[in-house]
Amino acid sequence: MATTTKTRKKKARTKRKKPMRPLHRLRRFALRAVMVVALLVLALVVLFSVVNPPITHTMLSEKRRFGQIERNWVKIGNIAPVMARSAVAAEDANFCRHWGFDVTAIRAAMDSGARRGGSTISQQVVKNVFLWQGRSWLRKALETAITPAVEIIWPKRRIIEVYLNVAEMGQGIFGVEAAARHHFGVGADKLTPRQAALLAAALPDPRDRSAGRPSAWMSRRATSIAAGADTIRADGRAACFED
Repeated sequence: MATTTKTRKKKARTKRKKPMRPLHRLRRFALRAVMVVALLVLALVVLFSVVNPPITHTMLSEKRRFGQIERNWVKIGNIAPVMARSAVAAEDANFCRHWGFDVTAIRAAMDSGARRGGSTISQQVVKNVFLWQGRSWLRKALETAITPAVEIIWPKRRIIEVYLNVAEMGQGIFGVEAAARHHFGVGADKLTPRQAALLAAALPDPRDRSAGRPSAWMSRRATSIAAGADTIRADGRAACFED
């Protein structure tokens, strides 16, 4: 009986000491890595809800390309309200009504064969602050995962503030303050409705569009954006980010 008991204990110890299979070990490592990255990103989302992002991947890329960039962070209260309305009218008219994704805009983009964008301002902020430019399934998956966290933790007004300060608005020009001074010689708080609309018209393609030297098409687009900015103010679609 004693011999049988010792044999069983020996077998039990042998089983406990059996090395983990390589594939199983790899899966555990991958899971832990994903959890660490997720916690790190969540920590940054919380941090950037009160602390301004110091720099972005796009800024670093442009700084390497040009040697320097133009950027000057300003609080939302020091930006002409019409600028925020113009950006929303141009890029995400239902900004105050969605939770990070505009299903209607996404469907429209799919129906048009992706000739038009379906990304919301919230998604663009996530891409600009936490990720990188360019199209890839990985970046889009990460953007889709992070956007709800930003929507839950950041107020809409904070999302607009960050957007207007990190968006590229010209070659090596980031943020509305730098863009306003570069193109019009005024601070962001002094922008007129027309100037704000021109800056918003350049947002989808800031490297090929100039708010200071608009083409005929861009000028017409700015007129449409200005009208849209008036509309969203009148119908309440700007209420979530205005005082």
